Parts: sequence; structure tokens; C-alpha cells
Amino acid sequence: MEPVPALVHLAGPFINFRDFDFGEGSHGYRWVDVKHFRLPSEVPDDRDVLAALIAHPEFRDTYDGAGVQDWPRHGQWWLDRITPDIYGVVDVATSVEVIRSWANRHGDVPEPLASRLRREIYLPIRAATSRFLLGQLPEDAFHDYGPIHLAFHELVLIDRPAGTLTLLVAADD
Repeated sequence: MEPVPALVHLAGPFINFRDFDFGEGSHGYRWVDVKHFRLPSEVPDDRDVLAALIAHPEFRDTYDGAGVQDWPRHGQWWLDRITPDIYGVVDVATSVEVIRSWANRHGDVPEPLASRLRREIYLPIRAATSRFLLGQLPEDAFHDYGPIHLAFHELVLIDRPAGTLTLLVAADD
């Protein structure tokens, strides 16, 4: 079996709900981390693209403020427990609902945040040719100091015409 061609990491926004005025409501210590990657043209199918993502150094982020490290962890889980088969195919409506219901769980988000989510999250979800949601991992997949997030949602968006992959992680601290 030939190795999967590497993805090229591009810039991506970090959307911190704390940066928006919720008035009487709560930002709930929520955030969305977006990582964009350029797809190699020779990757034949989506499962190979997911394998390339999992193998990429940027995937080694526990999202606890330490940033990307050279350790065998991703999010709250041991890296070796995450495989392409853990990701389930989802449609546009499901993808949007995962983020929208999580973002609005403390009440409607303020319009400036809603506008940013539309532009930087929902538009890429709709443009993607394939969407994957990280599935439920077993209890023993939590690494030595996980779980550390109250909620953790992960979507992978593959946009073949644009030649990009987007990793969306939405979580509460």
C-alpha cells in the first residue's frame, strides 16, 4: 500500500464566543477552531483524505490551549484510536444542525457572531462535496487527562472543486 500524500496546512480562523457581546446571555466558554488544508490532487477517495488528516502534525492538537504538540493525542483522545472509519458521512442539514444547536444552546447568539458563523462555518459546510462527523469513541479512548471539554464536535469538510479540506472543532471549556 502506498503512503497517502500529505495535506498542506493553510491558515484558519479561531472563533472565540467570548469576543462577542451576549448581553444578558452567556458565551458559555465556547469556541470554534477551523483548520484549512490544501488537498493533494492525487488523493483518490475521501477515506484516504481522512487518513492524511489523521497523519498530519496539525491533527495533534488537544484543544486545551497547549497548541499542536508532538504527542499521540487529538482532542480528548489517544491518536491511535482515531481512524477514518470513526468518521460518519453526514449531509448538509445534519452538519449545520450539529453546530447551530451547540452554538445556540444557551440562547441565540448575537448577530455579529451569527454572521461570522454563517460566513466561516455554514458556507463551507454547504460548499463541501463530502462531510464527515467524528463518531462516538469508546471510554478507553480518552487520553490520560481527557475528557477536558463539556462538549466537543468535530466535522471534516472536503471540497474537491476548491481542493481543500477543513477541520472544524467546536467545543466548550
